[in-house]
Amino acid sequence: MSYLGKTQFKSSDVQRFDVTSSTSATHALSWTAPNEQSLIVTINGVKQQDDAYSIAGSPTTVTLTDALITTDKLEIVGIVGVGTMNVPGVGSVQTELLADDAVTADKLANSINTEIAANTAKVTNATHTGDVTGATALTIAADAVDIAMLSATGTADATTFLRGDNAWASAGGDNTPSFSGTLASDTSITTATWTCLPFDTAEWDTDSALDITTNKGRFTVPAGEGGKYVFHGGAGGFTGGDGWELMRLALYKNGAFQTDGGHGYLIEVIPYGGTGWDTFLTLSATMLLSAADYVELYVYQNLSTSNTVTGVTYFSGFKLVGV
Repeated sequence: MSYLGKTQFKSSDVQRFDVTSSTSATHALSWTAPNEQSLIVTINGVKQQDDAYSIAGSPTTVTLTDALITTDKLEIVGIVGVGTMNVPGVGSVQTELLADDAVTADKLANSINTEIAANTAKVTNATHTGDVTGATALTIAADAVDIAMLSATGTADATTFLRGDNAWASAGGDNTPSFSGTLASDTSITTATWTCLPFDTAEWDTDSALDITTNKGRFTVPAGEGGKYVFHGGAGGFTGGDGWELMRLALYKNGAFQTDGGHGYLIEVIPYGGTGWDTFLTLSATMLLSAADYVELYVYQNLSTSNTVTGVTYFSGFKLVGV
């Protein structure tokens, strides 16, 4: 059954080509003939059989078996509809001419099907239920966000809280860096000379900031840990001799004497005429330090000969928080 709808509008269904006063066997048409049967070729009014000419090319060129003479009149009529498909014109197929379900997904371009699938997913997601709900503006359900959904660093437990930098931290902070160093054995102290006590044993050292190997007894403030620190020190084992003798204990900062009087060291005097006395000095001081500053404990004695501090000597400290 032929197509019942509107066909594409054309200027003509029939094409005509006339030639006179030609001596050529080849003649170029202005259209493309689908085959020889779509052409009616006459010379001087006599119809030519299709074996009297051939066609080729697009647009078509007709080649006659014999060339024309100047008195010949060639006429070629082309029937455009022969051997071609009638195509409905753009916008000519109306809705009422389509059968129900005539256009199915397999008749659509792949790109259209992809876009339809994407839009379907969006519509479905807009009305889904669960942690996030809502047909238009989406809303997070109450109690839907738990710890497992957070990307915070650190460990979440009953003793930590979530900071503004998205990290779990212990409530209230802690007094670190913190350390305590001692002497593994008795150490000789030269007379009348400030001597750095070479602590070579760490009872604890939270940030590995107490050097017990190279610069023994040196505490260095780690990067990012500047602030206020409390230090304690003690040295014992001095043996007194005749006369009045002087023993001191002091903190040095960055290799320089830092404290004086009651702020950095204690002065111990052995009574005149005493011998065999053991003396123990202690100090406690607070210092404001920056990262890379270092602190050491020094001792001084003015006995006539070298003296010895024993293993009870110690040096400790910690950082204050919240001040």
